[in-house]
Amino acid sequence: MFSLLRLSLLYLTRYRRRYLFLFIALAFGYGIITFITSVKDRMADNIYFSAQAHYAGDLIADAYDDTDETHRMGGTDVERIMAAADRAEIDPARTARRTNLFNDTILFFNGNAVSIKYLLGVDYEAERPYFEALSYVDSGTPPSSLSRDGILLSAPVADFLGARRGDSLVLQLRNNGVTNTGSFVITAVIDDSSFFGYYKAYINRRTLNGLINFKPDDCSTVGFFLKDRAQLVKKQRALNEELAKDLPVFPLIFNRDDFERERDKSDPFLRVMLLTIPVYLSEISQLLGAMDLLGYFLYAMMLLIIMVSASVTYRLILHERKREIGTMRAIGFYEAEVRRLLLAEIFWLGLCSLIAGFLFTRLLSWGLSRISFDWFPSFEIFMRNGKLTALYRPLSTAVNGLAVFALLFLAAYFPLYRSSRHPLPEMLGGTV
Repeated sequence: MFSLLRLSLLYLTRYRRRYLFLFIALAFGYGIITFITSVKDRMADNIYFSAQAHYAGDLIADAYDDTDETHRMGGTDVERIMAAADRAEIDPARTARRTNLFNDTILFFNGNAVSIKYLLGVDYEAERPYFEALSYVDSGTPPSSLSRDGILLSAPVADFLGARRGDSLVLQLRNNGVTNTGSFVITAVIDDSSFFGYYKAYINRRTLNGLINFKPDDCSTVGFFLKDRAQLVKKQRALNEELAKDLPVFPLIFNRDDFERERDKSDPFLRVMLLTIPVYLSEISQLLGAMDLLGYFLYAMMLLIIMVSASVTYRLILHERKREIGTMRAIGFYEAEVRRLLLAEIFWLGLCSLIAGFLFTRLLSWGLSRISFDWFPSFEIFMRNGKLTALYRPLSTAVNGLAVFALLFLAAYFPLYRSSRHPLPEMLGGTV
């Protein structure tokens, strides 16, 4: 086998000019399909990361109570949820509790005022990995902590107010008909103008609880960050079954329509709904699904081009080398040995093409990361740190390579099989 591979590599080097077109076609095709799949995977990963950060978890226990606009979840309810999570063996990487206020929130600074869409009370230490992953306008590093009077603003809010890190501003909020105010100092400005980050602010959860008459341990949601996302639905079912033993719960929710239908049902008592990121992203998932269809179409077209190019080019190469193949058989090579030798050439050609194609993909990805998408509204949710990049998943990259190899061998084998079985006198005489 070693001698076979060595001899086939020598032949490939000798006939490199004849293989040049096929090499370019394979490298280009593999580069394009890998670029398409890697960019799509990165976009899906970025939108999931954005939603996961916004909703604070992969699996979120959300409180709903028509008597309270903030859907207050008491400390006792939180303890029951955590106990149910232990029984269901959720075993999260970490958990996050948040108090959310989504209306009637205004920031005042230097005569300017802006309405906040999302005011989130967070436990900074518990969510440090999230905040450390963000980029900041006024400081290159994330803040070391979030004090009781500190506030983190998104860049659009700070720009509208004309405020920056260290400035003091007034927060006015209303909950259940009661208006309250507080003075806060900007700890940092988050460089986020995406769909999820626009008009958003973070303050200490216990501070927000005090402003809206919550008890210190109360919250609106409890989020679980799972170690393995593949177990998401399984964990959701298990937790819902355990929660139902201690608290009134909603039926399992798997899409946006079910979520809105259950949410709008009138119920004067606290109920807990278990939600997952795919539920929140139902509409965006449809967009990604449409992108998948386009990606599959381009994928199929590139594979078809690869197969046609390989078939035509290899037929020409075999026709030019018919006397050589006849000579090999005349000096003692069996038909099967000839086929193995020429298939080994194809193996080396495919391997070199995949390496070149991957380098071509990296070049395309580098160029894509230099393109600005500011002209595309809300496209930031598909990017990270303002750049659209590629995610090279080992499985996707390997599948693309195997697909190219399979088509290459399929396109080459049948012409090779026929060529190796032609009558020897005709091959040596050049009459085939």
